[in-house]
Amino acid sequence: MTIESELQEERDQRIAELEERLQRRGVGVKAPVAVLALVVGGVLLGLLWRDLAYFFSSSTPLTLGAEGEYRYEALESNRYVQLHGVPTLRGAYGREGEDVYVVVGLRESPFLVRRRALPGEEWSPGRVPPRPDPRPFGVRGRLLAEEDAERYREGFKLLREMGEVQPRDGRLWLVVEGERPGGDKGVLLAALVLVTFMLGNAALLYRGFKAPSPSGRGLG
Repeated sequence: MTIESELQEERDQRIAELEERLQRRGVGVKAPVAVLALVVGGVLLGLLWRDLAYFFSSSTPLTLGAEGEYRYEALESNRYVQLHGVPTLRGAYGREGEDVYVVVGLRESPFLVRRRALPGEEWSPGRVPPRPDPRPFGVRGRLLAEEDAERYREGFKLLREMGEVQPRDGRLWLVVEGERPGGDKGVLLAALVLVTFMLGNAALLYRGFKAPSPSGRGLG
């Protein structure tokens, strides 16, 4: 064997060893990152799950009745419902951008309703909130048990302290007016993005474990 052929073989061996190290290092880095991405994606998808379930739920409202004859046995969180009632004398006000919202209770019931402010209910931060419109009203929207409506906990707290609503089995319930199944397309889009992200990382992880490792060449 000539010196040139020995040098060529040694170079080939070194190249093969470097390729093997690089491939092993690549799998070692990609696998944990892909697993972490799957975990994060799963957690985010879990946070969206209740909204996603409501998006695909029935658009036929569940009737919960009217004042004095509410169907408490039919209560089910994350359902589209309709009911009628007499508003409480006080409410909890808030703003989202330019819009004013009020959380008002229905008398002698465990129900709160979150709706847009009506004419005469204009309010700005720092001002004393007006009395809610006293007329009985009907409402359709998304029903949430108190523990499923963390976003509105201040409204629950204020109405509970005012003493004008009556918790049932220790719980209050909130109807978010106008929130219909299939209405929030952003929830579906976010879920699709997360699923695509997770599938991509699962494929990356699969390829990493399935990729063959090049075998080194012996000396001689």
